[in-house]
Order: sequence, then structure tokens, then C-alpha cells
Amino acid sequence: MNVEFILLALSPLFGLAIIVEYRNAKSGYTLKEFLLNLGLALSHQASDLIALFVLMPFFYWLHMHFAVVHFELNPLNITLAFILQDFLYYWFHRVSHRCNWLWCAHIVHHSSVNMNFSTAMRQSLFYPIVGMWLFWLPLIIIGYPPELVFAIVAVNLAYQFFVHTEQAPNLKWFGVLFNTPTHHCLHHARNPEYIDKNYAGVLIVWDKLFGTFVEPIASKPPQYGVAERHYRVSFYDVLVTPWLILLHNLRLQNSWRGKLRLLFGKPHDLKQH
Repeated sequence: MNVEFILLALSPLFGLAIIVEYRNAKSGYTLKEFLLNLGLALSHQASDLIALFVLMPFFYWLHMHFAVVHFELNPLNITLAFILQDFLYYWFHRVSHRCNWLWCAHIVHHSSVNMNFSTAMRQSLFYPIVGMWLFWLPLIIIGYPPELVFAIVAVNLAYQFFVHTEQAPNLKWFGVLFNTPTHHCLHHARNPEYIDKNYAGVLIVWDKLFGTFVEPIASKPPQYGVAERHYRVSFYDVLVTPWLILLHNLRLQNSWRGKLRLLFGKPHDLKQH
């Protein structure tokens, strides 16, 4: 349950960041969208809490019977776990943009046309259902205890809250190794030049290693949202409509092969036909 408790403990810091940002950039906030983002965050936290309660016995069983080694919890091994988890997060995030099944959950986070700290709270309650937790299983099988794995997941997500803002300096030298607001603002853009780029959680080095890194183009500031559809400021629209579109398109497929290709295909197919 570490994920929820760590994020809950840090919530006053998140709230303070939102207040400071709002005082400096009121134009990026509306009460209606802030309340939507808050509602999405709370529903996401609730679904994660339920999923952890249900799945934690399985995680402990997996660790007990299949762990390759049992790591001593010292600073070196914990640092290694943090790096490995961030590497796995990169691939979870990248796959979420390349597979309709995962994109139907992840699109919630990208559906806003604004970029601010409250956008970080804009998460889907469907993440446990689409299988985000599957990406952390390698850490448990390697030998890290489940409570440490999910504590590291929480720290990673907490860091990512602070890259969701336009009100930050360039952080050029810090950005050589680490994900920064400049990098992540581009990730949320629907400009063709920026789509499917900068998947990093904490370390931007993964994007540089695997060819998904992009820097800002001065003549092309980021325009936020998703390319295929404009989503209303509506809990139902941003959370449920992507699944309805996917279900509609699946029904149009005449074969199981076509249905599977669509279900696990690229999200540019996730359009209303």
C-alpha cells in the first residue's frame, strides 16, 4: 500500500505547488477542469488501492517462490532498483502510446488542452485493469520485495508531478540526465514533431538511448491535447468515451484477427469511424 500512502503524505507539497503556479499563471486554470482533475486523481487512487489490496498476496507469492536473488536493502541496491524501475516505466509509457488497450487508459492524462500541475492529477482509474502493474513484475522476480517496488513506483510518480508545468526555467544542465518540465511539456503536445517523444519518468537518458528524445523547436511551441479528438471537460467523456470508441471500432471488424490487431494496434486507429 506504499504507493498510496507516500503520495498522500506528499499531497500538501503538491497542493502548495498548485497554489504557487496558480498565482503566477491563472490563465492555465479553470475551476471546472481543476475539479475534474481532482476527481480523476481520487478515483485513480481508489482503484490503485483496491488493486494493491487484491494483488499484493500474488506479488508476495511471486517474490517468495520465483525471486532469483534476495537483495540486501542497502543504498546501492535501492538506487539500482530505482534505476531499473524507471527503465521499466519508460517502456510502460512507450507501450501505452503504441497500444490501444493501454492508450484507452493513458489518453485521460493527455486529454487536457492545458499544461499545469493539476494535469499531473489527471489519471485513469482503469490503469490496474489494463495491467500497468505487470510492468513492475520483473523487479519482484529479480528479487526486490514488493513493498519496496511499489514505494519506488510512488517516488517516481511523485517526481513526475513536478514536470507538469510551463512555469519552470529550462534547467539545461539538469536536463542532461533528468526529465524536466521542458521535456515533458513536449510529450503532452499534439504537434506532429512532438508526438510519441520524451517518455521519461525521471531519467531522460532512456529517450536519448532509444531514439525518442526531442528538444523544443523555437518556431513550434507545444499545443496540448490529443490529435484524434477534442475531449470535453467531463469525467464521463475523458474516462469512458475512449473505451466506447474502441468498442465501436472492434464491432466493425469482421474477424478475430482484425479485432486483436485493433485492440493491440497503434492509437491512431482509435478514432470514431
